[in-house]
Amino acid sequence: MLLCHGFTGSPQSLRPWGEYLAAAGLTVSLPRLPGHGTTWQEMSHTRWEDWYAELDKALARLRADCAEVFAMGLSLGGCLALRLAEVHGQAIRGVVVVNPSVANDVPLLRLAPLLRLVVSSVPGVAGDIKKEGVSELGYTRTPVKAAATLPRLWALTQADLGKITQPVLVFHSPQDHVVKPTSVRILRERLTRGNLDVVELRDSYHVATLDNDAEQIFARSLEFIDTNASVPLQGS
Repeated sequence: MLLCHGFTGSPQSLRPWGEYLAAAGLTVSLPRLPGHGTTWQEMSHTRWEDWYAELDKALARLRADCAEVFAMGLSLGGCLALRLAEVHGQAIRGVVVVNPSVANDVPLLRLAPLLRLVVSSVPGVAGDIKKEGVSELGYTRTPVKAAATLPRLWALTQADLGKITQPVLVFHSPQDHVVKPTSVRILRERLTRGNLDVVELRDSYHVATLDNDAEQIFARSLEFIDTNASVPLQGS
């Protein structure tokens, strides 16, 4: 299983999910994307191509050891997981995404290509969690230069959604303060082969993998793997 964390986040946001899948006997890879988990200043020297390349390398390593690979991701990590499925076709057996970001629906980000010329960072988006006492390890500032590269990734991913024939499971929080419903609407409109299932998370915000509905995400994603793998999981 290849897990992809979100923009300005870190593997910490998906670690419980990865540990759950590993405990079920699955091989799990959860790479840290370049520029993440260090400082936002370092991240400002990276772009979406760097993040995707890191996942591409992780996928190659998994394919060398595993018969099948599922791609999973949170937020921007969900977009990258979908992009992997578009590019690699059936090398990705299925996709699970949590509050995926595939659209440029934030007004400030529309200005990023110009904004990066005058400011280096804006307030961060990490930590949108409903559950009390839980926090996400993410940047308190968003590097504008890195954010300015996102529209190209979103455009490419949207343009190629029709290439995805693999099953796709989407977890969506109606109370998401980071990603608007536009992304899920686009997925509903473009994935019309009967391969899309959307599950609403009524008790979580954006970082649902650390929130009140986390156990539902973990259990249903494992069920999704068991259903769509060519060989059922041991003990199922």
